[in-house]
Amino acid sequence: MAFPTEWDYHTHMTTIDQIIVKYITENLNAGEWPWGNFLCCVIALVLSVVLCGAIGIERERRGRTAGLRTHLLVGVASCIVMIISIYGFPAGAYPNRDPARLAAQVIAGVGFLGAGAIIYRSSGTRGLTTAATIWITMAIGIACGSMNFILAIGGTGLILLVLTLFRKLENRINHKAPLIIMTAKPDTPIASRLMEVAEKSDCRVSELHIERAEDGTIEVTFLAAASGEKFEPLAFIAKLQEVEGVITADMLNSHKS
Repeated sequence: MAFPTEWDYHTHMTTIDQIIVKYITENLNAGEWPWGNFLCCVIALVLSVVLCGAIGIERERRGRTAGLRTHLLVGVASCIVMIISIYGFPAGAYPNRDPARLAAQVIAGVGFLGAGAIIYRSSGTRGLTTAATIWITMAIGIACGSMNFILAIGGTGLILLVLTLFRKLENRINHKAPLIIMTAKPDTPIASRLMEVAEKSDCRVSELHIERAEDGTIEVTFLAAASGEKFEPLAFIAKLQEVEGVITADMLNSHKS
C-alpha cells in the first residue's frame, strides 16, 4: 500500500474550518493590513466566550465553586494563547516554530487548576465533574483559537448533552443503591438513629463508615439498598435530615459534582 504524497495529504486532511478561514483571509486581507486575520481572531474570541460561557452557566446553576467566570477565564485564556502561538511568532522570523508548544503548556497548566476543584475525603471524592469541565473548557478555547470553529461548537454541544441528559441516566442507575453521606453534631448517637430510620424506611444499610472530622463533627457514609417495596431514597434522605443532631444528609453518587 503506497503512502499518500504531500499533495494528497494536504488535500484529504483539509477541514471545513480551514476552508472558511482561508476564504476570509484571502478576501479581506488588503495589502499590509491583515483584516481577514483580525476578523478570524475576533470570531475565535467571541465564540470562546459564548461556548465556554454555556458550560460555565451549567456549572453555575449547579452551585459549583468553579462556575461561569472560572470557565470563561480558562476558555478565553486558552484561546488567546493559541492565537499567540499562531500569529505571534511568524514563520519567516521563526522558521523552527512549533504552534502546538504553547498549547501543550496550557494543557498541563489547566490540569493543576482542575485539581483544585476536587475535594477529597476518606468518605469519597467530590468535584471530579467540575474539574473535567474546566479541562474540557480549555480544549474548547484551544479549538476556537486554532480556528476550528465547527469542532468547538460540536464539542460544546456534546459536552452540554453529557452534563444534562446523561445526569438523569446516572441518577437512575445510582437511585437503586445510593451512597449516602451524613454529618452530625458531636456526641450524637448517629449509628442507632440511622438504623431506626432505615428500619422504618425499608432500607438495608451496608458498608457503614463513621469518622470524626477535624472540627469535631461526625461524618457517616453508607450504601442504602431497598429491603422492601416502600424504599424511596429521596424520602429516606429527607427523614435523615430531620433526625436530631444531623447537620446534612445527601447522596454522594448523585452526580452533583
